[in-house]
Amino acid sequence: MKQTAHVARITATNTGLRAMFALLAAALVMFVLQNIAQAQGTERSGKDVVTGICANCHATGAQGSPKIGDKDAWSKFSKQSLSSLTAVVLKGIRQMPPHGANMKLTDTEIKRAVTYMVNQSGGHWIEPTSRTKPAAPRTGQQIVAAQCSKCHEKGLNGAPKIGDRDAWVPRLKDGLDPVVRSAINGHGGMPARGGMANLTDAEMREAITYMFNKGRVPEKAAK
Repeated sequence: MKQTAHVARITATNTGLRAMFALLAAALVMFVLQNIAQAQGTERSGKDVVTGICANCHATGAQGSPKIGDKDAWSKFSKQSLSSLTAVVLKGIRQMPPHGANMKLTDTEIKRAVTYMVNQSGGHWIEPTSRTKPAAPRTGQQIVAAQCSKCHEKGLNGAPKIGDRDAWVPRLKDGLDPVVRSAINGHGGMPARGGMANLTDAEMREAITYMFNKGRVPEKAAK
């Protein structure tokens, strides 16, 4: 009888252990699946984040926040880097709590929201791309407005002006490929890829083509 009772206790203990391990395994699977789902989730655009969260104050300029569309209010912010502005949002400032009061926002989504508000207020920033999806190619016009125009608009440091065919033709005498390679590697006072390390070779080609054709080819065709 004692032996039978002992065996029964062992069996019960083993059954309990198996049940506990099964629960732990199930919890672990759920944890992994939730994290995978979160990692694969669609990141919101800057417009979506601003509309759903930031606009609560920034649409009207409530509590001293810079109002979306107010170029004067945003001018000093647009002169700062995206990283520095994002750091402010992450920490919070004055009446704005950390993460704009939404701790589920990713850093990328915050950067997109900041970029969207800057652009709606006279800026020409390029919205950060997704961490989980391939980046959509940027048009030559977008790239030039965001970066190349800083020198090519006025011809600083000998840069050929945008749309100045007489300045561009000699550079293109051997074709477009050598000019694209030169821009990729950097030339004279221009850093590699025009100072935008994430530009693809195709995007560099688009930007150069746009600067050459500006004013002579319709915007949609020149991109």
